[in-house]
Amino acid sequence: MSGITTSGEKKLKLFSGRAHPELADEVAASLGTELVPTKALDFANGEIYVRFLESARGADCFVMQSHTAPINQWIMEQLIMIDALKRASARSITAILPFYGYARQDKKHLGREPISARLVADLLRQAGADRLMAVDLHTAQIQGFFDGPVDHLFALPLLADYVGERVDRDKLTVVSPDAGRVKVADQWCDRLDAPLAIIHKRRDITQANTILSADVVGDVKDRVCVLVDDMIDTAGTICAAADALFDNGAADVLVAATHGVLSGPAADRLKNSRVSEFVFTNTLPTPASLQLDKITTLSIAPSIAAAIREVFEEGSVTSLFEGVH
Repeated sequence: MSGITTSGEKKLKLFSGRAHPELADEVAASLGTELVPTKALDFANGEIYVRFLESARGADCFVMQSHTAPINQWIMEQLIMIDALKRASARSITAILPFYGYARQDKKHLGREPISARLVADLLRQAGADRLMAVDLHTAQIQGFFDGPVDHLFALPLLADYVGERVDRDKLTVVSPDAGRVKVADQWCDRLDAPLAIIHKRRDITQANTILSADVVGDVKDRVCVLVDDMIDTAGTICAAADALFDNGAADVLVAATHGVLSGPAADRLKNSRVSEFVFTNTLPTPASLQLDKITTLSIAPSIAAAIREVFEEGSVTSLFEGVH
């Protein structure tokens, strides 16, 4: 028989950028491994330098970077890390994006606009990523932007089970903050056996994070309402939605979202909101200014670690999220 047979075993190596090292450490601990030592620094003019301090040759490499602020810096760092691994003869490269930057720019609303979510996917592929892994993409269509396998992970089981243990389910109503979240809210309803309400929002498409009006569709009077969304950025729209629920007689309002972006005025809005609790996962680091009693952060690390293990062992990531789409 021609060829050469080796007795080598598959190697999994986990790498992390500097955007959110705490989450990467948790994922490594869940996997029972350590992050590959990495030298990363910024030159005086802002250029990024990365070098890995151990061999990646023939390894299945997983590169974690959550696209937090300053978002462009961390996307560029991840691209550079992927390029370094490609040139170091990695067997495979999986880019892990707990939060996918530019995901909201997934289609054109007006003429002469970019589709930046597609651009990010193209950059990752061109840099050398063979596979993407992301948590709660803003829209499912982003999976089609990347020319390769995409593992879409979901925080719904983690968030819904937490909320279900905190409130009286007989009084609970799940609320979708807009029409785009109805499908996800339906899955919450199925999991918690709760009715659904919807906030009908009219947005100003020429202004980011701005709504013109919010009307409640459904019965929320004397109910404990949980507003479910994929991300909270400046918190203006979600706080306006909560006010609309209280104006319609809601007894209490909780907010559950995967990604706590929490930009600009978010800190003051959350502090002053009548919402009793905001529940996020740690896909993004929580700013020091938002270490509030009403903010609860749940760890997504076990879910990411389980997905990494399934990919490495050629198992099924889908099986981890049965019933969630």
